[in-house]
Amino acid sequence: MSESVIIEIRAGAGGDEAALFAADLHRMYTKFAEKQGWNIKLLDANQSSLKGFKEVVFKIKGGDVYSKLKQEAGVHRVQRIPETEKSGRIHTSTATVAILPQPKDADVQIKSGDLKIDTFRSSGPGGQNVNMRSTAVRITHVPSGVVVSSQGERSQAANKENAMQILRSKIYALKKEKELQKLGNQRRDQIGSADRSEKIRTYNFPQDRITDHRIKKKWHNIEKILDGNLGPVIRKFKKLEK
Repeated sequence: MSESVIIEIRAGAGGDEAALFAADLHRMYTKFAEKQGWNIKLLDANQSSLKGFKEVVFKIKGGDVYSKLKQEAGVHRVQRIPETEKSGRIHTSTATVAILPQPKDADVQIKSGDLKIDTFRSSGPGGQNVNMRSTAVRITHVPSGVVVSSQGERSQAANKENAMQILRSKIYALKKEKELQKLGNQRRDQIGSADRSEKIRTYNFPQDRITDHRIKKKWHNIEKILDGNLGPVIRKFKKLEK
């Protein structure tokens, strides 16, 4: 069965270096998706001046995509010497990852009267406008306060459709989180909340080591994994699920 997820990556602490790390994570997931033969679609991106991402949102469609990537949600931390660092000091930066399963329309009912829709010009690195027309779309879901945007397409209609896909996934995630809270703290602790505030993994470049703090597992060869070779990580989590 084919399914879709929306992945949202945001640069956290660390300025330009955090944005570069967010771009590394984006490359890792898209490269992995390509190796699986999955479809990838960019929905929204806010680039930094150094070819990083302050935020990037994209959709991946393919068999078992959620079950293979759900463990990626949380705070990812990188320790390395940034390209901009002159004295050779190691910096620590973070990026957050959200893995949002894309619901069917019937699973999420959104009233048009609950939406505030704004249009604006698409922007590139540094904030400069790259489109003379206001094709980018920002949608606010007033009851929940959730705000989403899309500027990846050339037409306003296409960007609105993409923004609605992101919104449905976020509203669906909120709905699921409320259901999880009803199960009680003990059950929630067993399942894990997939909260982006939880630090899940550290990428230590000087030691060429990736550590997943949830399962106390380490892998080496960071560059290979960041190039989309997520198989060993996914297999370890699958093994623990059994």
